[in-house]
Amino acid sequence: MACILVTGFPATGKSTLAAALSKELGIPMFSKDSMKELLYDTVGFRSRAEKVALGVGAMEILYYCAGQMLSLGQSVILENNFENSSKEGLLALLAKYPGPVVTVALTGDPHVIYQRFLQRDTSPERHRGHVVNTSYPEPPGERPPYVPLSFEQFVAGFRARGMDDFDIGGVRIPVDVTDFSQVDVKALAQEIAAYCG
Repeated sequence: MACILVTGFPATGKSTLAAALSKELGIPMFSKDSMKELLYDTVGFRSRAEKVALGVGAMEILYYCAGQMLSLGQSVILENNFENSSKEGLLALLAKYPGPVVTVALTGDPHVIYQRFLQRDTSPERHRGHVVNTSYPEPPGERPPYVPLSFEQFVAGFRARGMDDFDIGGVRIPVDVTDFSQVDVKALAQEIAAYCG
């Protein structure tokens, strides 16, 4: 059984790639953002602090789901923008269920990724719970203006949190997603499978 992590800066295409790898490898995939969206829709939040608390809860659910799969000898794919604060929980999970660990680290031109980040946050398809910090669901008639991070804030903030060089041990496979269409999912899946045994 293996634990496969798909990580990287926001808007690198982690969810898309993790879903494709899940299909290619036949391994279940769990996404923290998907869990957060369920919590946003069922619990909601009325402050930044409550939103952060839901994020912490989503992370615990992610670990729980992974543990359930690994306890049955089933490999699992976990998708998230893992950061320094994620290490303690992951290390505890892997200590309980030891096995191969593969980190697929999405990287690329930060200017390109930043533009994707802006486009994603302003897309009508983006869940509003990720974009707003004050209240979700938003009160009727209230839609605060979008105030984006600057490029410098985007890069410095996420680098300070350890998202660009996250490493939990095991095998680390960097994947350049500057042009996502050039990512060879089948070849990447074969490389991961070789490490997982």
